[in-house]
Amino acid sequence: MLAQVLAAMPEEERFILTLHYLRSKSSAEIAELLSVPVRAVDAVIASAKARLSGLLGL
Repeated sequence: MLAQVLAAMPEEERFILTLHYLRSKSSAEIAELLSVPVRAVDAVIASAKARLSGLLGL
């Protein structure tokens, strides 16, 4: 079920969540990789977690 929910999420959110939680990358590392501010990465992680929670009914 988690794989289906992740597949339904926007690509950017899925990519950042994967880097953060499955590849154990910090927000700073992801920000550097994507050439964006750390705050932007943190915002995507927060919104993606909220979306994921809602999609999973948690």
